[in-house]
Amino acid sequence: MAHPSFGERALYAVGHAIFGLIYRVTKTGVEHLPTGGFLLLPNHISFVDAIVLLLACPRKIRFIIDEAYYRHRILHPFLKLGGCIPITPRKAKEAMRAAADRIRAGEIVCLFPEGQLSRSGSLLRLRRGYELIARQAEAPVVPVWLDELWGSIFSFKGGRFFTKWPQSLPYRVAVAFGKPLDADHADIATVREELLKLGEACYTHRPVLRQHLAYACLRGLKRAPFGTAIIDGLDHSTLSRGKLLGVATALARHLRQRCPEPRIGVVLPPGKGGVVANLAVMLAGKIPVNLNFTSSSEAIRSAQSQAGLRTIISARPMAKKLENFPWTPEVLHLDEVLPAMKPAILAWWLVSLVTPARLLAALLHVPRLGDRTEAILLFTSGSSGMPKGVPLTHRNIVGNVSQFSMMLSSRPDDLIVASLPFFHSFGCTVTLWYPLIEGVKIVTYPSPLEAAKIAALVEKYAATIMFGTPTFLRAYLRKAEPPQLRSLRLLITGAEKLQSDIAEAFEQRFGKPVYEGYGLTETSPVVSVNLPSPRPAKEGDAVQPSSRAGSTGKMAPGIAAEIRDPESGTKLSLHETGMLWLRGPNIFEGYLDDPARSAEVLHDGWFKTGDLGRFDEDGFLFIDGRLSRFSKMGGEMVPHELVEQKILTALNLDANAERLIAVMGVTDEAKGEALVLLSSIEIDSQQLRAALRAAEVPNLWVPRTICRVDEIPVLASGKLDLGKCKDLAGAA
Repeated sequence: MAHPSFGERALYAVGHAIFGLIYRVTKTGVEHLPTGGFLLLPNHISFVDAIVLLLACPRKIRFIIDEAYYRHRILHPFLKLGGCIPITPRKAKEAMRAAADRIRAGEIVCLFPEGQLSRSGSLLRLRRGYELIARQAEAPVVPVWLDELWGSIFSFKGGRFFTKWPQSLPYRVAVAFGKPLDADHADIATVREELLKLGEACYTHRPVLRQHLAYACLRGLKRAPFGTAIIDGLDHSTLSRGKLLGVATALARHLRQRCPEPRIGVVLPPGKGGVVANLAVMLAGKIPVNLNFTSSSEAIRSAQSQAGLRTIISARPMAKKLENFPWTPEVLHLDEVLPAMKPAILAWWLVSLVTPARLLAALLHVPRLGDRTEAILLFTSGSSGMPKGVPLTHRNIVGNVSQFSMMLSSRPDDLIVASLPFFHSFGCTVTLWYPLIEGVKIVTYPSPLEAAKIAALVEKYAATIMFGTPTFLRAYLRKAEPPQLRSLRLLITGAEKLQSDIAEAFEQRFGKPVYEGYGLTETSPVVSVNLPSPRPAKEGDAVQPSSRAGSTGKMAPGIAAEIRDPESGTKLSLHETGMLWLRGPNIFEGYLDDPARSAEVLHDGWFKTGDLGRFDEDGFLFIDGRLSRFSKMGGEMVPHELVEQKILTALNLDANAERLIAVMGVTDEAKGEALVLLSSIEIDSQQLRAALRAAEVPNLWVPRTICRVDEIPVLASGKLDLGKCKDLAGAA
């Protein structure tokens, strides 16, 4: 093993002394490092990544560095003294040979496999050069993850380097070394998978994840107490962040005294009342349960029974609209309760303005730590049966808000359209808790279906961010005018697959791209999302893509993924199609009082999503559909959604209209399953078969039966009601 010169030792000693004062590095996995030479592969987040690695690693590291930086007149003496290996595209093989020689000599050589700094904070495509070095050196590869450097002044967060104030001093950083990988098996899919797992392990230990959700909201509201929190789209009234805290605090104290039970139901649409009710329940130390008031009475009763609800918060106008709603014994109507609290509201508003966050939390008995205790209770949409209770912990919600915040990078002038129901996980986390914690204004409207009125609100208040589902986008195509949506900088859809023709039609009409995301109630919900690509640092630089057509985007930070065989559970490459399994702080810990069903989807901290997916080399996630929307026929997996698209195209049906068809699988003795086409329009079976044959659709994909229905059953979120569709198909 080569011995460093006196100059190298002096440089390292001075560097450790200086940068050790600036950075506090927490390191894990040092015991995994081989005693001999090896290739170190880190993610690349900031200009100080190499310095942080030197502080974390017990041995000297020799870095492979771009020759343009190596020859920089100020940096060159230090880089040369540090033994860095310069590399250029024209002399890449020479640098690789030099690196392999150093590794064979027993040294650690570090190569940043992405080849460039991330401008989005996410892991970029890994370049294959490292494979050649490792094989030449016949040495192991060690992945290493640098955490919490995104946001430092040396990262590109906020669209710029250097011109930011340090978030703290000393700056805390986590470094996780992975287990060595054999050179012959360290392909780019495996290295990416291991890096993401290390990133998840680091993220899981971030102190912010232990916060109580109420405490996080209180701190968020205290940061700008005079700023607008909510614009109500019905009466156009506004509520400041300080006053929101005052109203919620007064109501919270009332709930503490009146409601001894741990969970309180909320039956309110998006609006001032819905936000106040949820925040008050949380400040009272209770668990809010937003009930899906669009469900059947049977499903609502089931949810109430599972949650053990005795009290519901609502409003008289809402109660009048829900004539057959199965109310609990106690119902608090905000329009009756809050007027009597005006003196208390005023008092707590003033107190909240002058009292520091920690002291105010103590006065309100709001704990600082929530961690793995239950924060909220949601119920799945019941698309394939009765609703399942999904308790989400404080760690889940605070963690997912933190993850989403890192991806979205909101601006001071952002205004979010909050029209998704709070009983929907997307609406709950992204348009309720995220704005409260991060200080983003919202304009609310009680129904996402009223596209014309929401478009008018976007135009009136210059809203910049809107969330929805592909089903709701169809309504905008019919009812909104292009000038009304010109202020939007970001439109994200989820809950169901975004069809390319809808996205293209929307962009053509409004000049706004539609960005698809992916999530589940069990994941709090955000897993991945497409976003606008960051601008290159200078003209001519390659653009680092943050979106890709057909994908659901890159995964949120702190989430690890595996692809496994749907039947055997055998682990596959990330680049192969199979069952998607996830692990991260946003993953729930089990269904409510249902250990058997929980055990079906949770194994050693990993969550079985039920979706078939794969990743491309840039890390974009492609979801091919839910396993429940596939039929296994003659040994082949037939995707229902793809069959639906083939039928729409073959018959020249408008895919941007309301849902016209749905394909379902039913039991068949000969083939195992057979396809049934549910249709809300008349379709001639002979014409359909001829059209599909002309489109070269396999015979196996042609539905055996066409069942005419009045309408295709859908849920409030716009997703197919699989339970009702299955019943209709079974009766055909």
